[in-house]
Amino acid sequence: MTFSDDEIERYARHLVLAEIGGPGQQRLKAARVAIVGLGGVGSPAALYLAAAGVGALRLIDDDAVALSNLQRQILFTSDDLDRCKVQAAADRLDALNPHVEIEDAPERLTADNAAWLLEGCDLVLDGTDDFATRFAVSDACVAAGKPLVSGALGRWSGQVGVFSGRPCYRCLVPEAPPDAETCARVGVVGALAGVVGAMAALEAIKLITGAGEPLAGRLLLYDGLAGTARTVRVAADPTCPACAPA
Repeated sequence: MTFSDDEIERYARHLVLAEIGGPGQQRLKAARVAIVGLGGVGSPAALYLAAAGVGALRLIDDDAVALSNLQRQILFTSDDLDRCKVQAAADRLDALNPHVEIEDAPERLTADNAAWLLEGCDLVLDGTDDFATRFAVSDACVAAGKPLVSGALGRWSGQVGVFSGRPCYRCLVPEAPPDAETCARVGVVGALAGVVGAMAALEAIKLITGAGEPLAGRLLLYDGLAGTARTVRVAADPTCPACAPA
């Protein structure tokens, strides 16, 4: 796989980076990544993955851009209000990097359509904000053997994890918490979305290029109010309905 002169200059800082270099950049160009949810996490993650030179991005979201999104979803502008998110995102990402193939899927991912929406992708990044979708994404990734990067936001805190085989996301969250908070109800500080989205994109880049040690089987917990971060191990649930051996 070769690079044009434009790509060589565009990715120059990656090409001289020992952990990525030419081989890693070729792996990025050959990769197809699905981003489920173009909200607070998926929005900055999409920008960074496109800028990094991921060859193809499949954008999955059935929502439209609302004014309240713009406080944290930096992929969009005021001119995009009421537009389908994946179409607005495709225009923005193409303007950022025309070398990236953008596939827009204005669909709500469910347990019924997850397998075909994620088909052909090498890696999945989940930035959705409801547990039903998160479970559907995780189950589909386990069934297809695809690595999953998961990012989530609280009011001032966020988390990023990588799930590849066992343990899976269901090992971490066996069922939806009955008192789960939503951004619409309790709020979220906008800049936190950029932190978590960038972390999720970084984990995806590490997985694709083979650089460093991904957060496989671990969860990075970030506290924005305290300015602290810690990493915890995720234990495989021996009775997990998704990933436990039959």
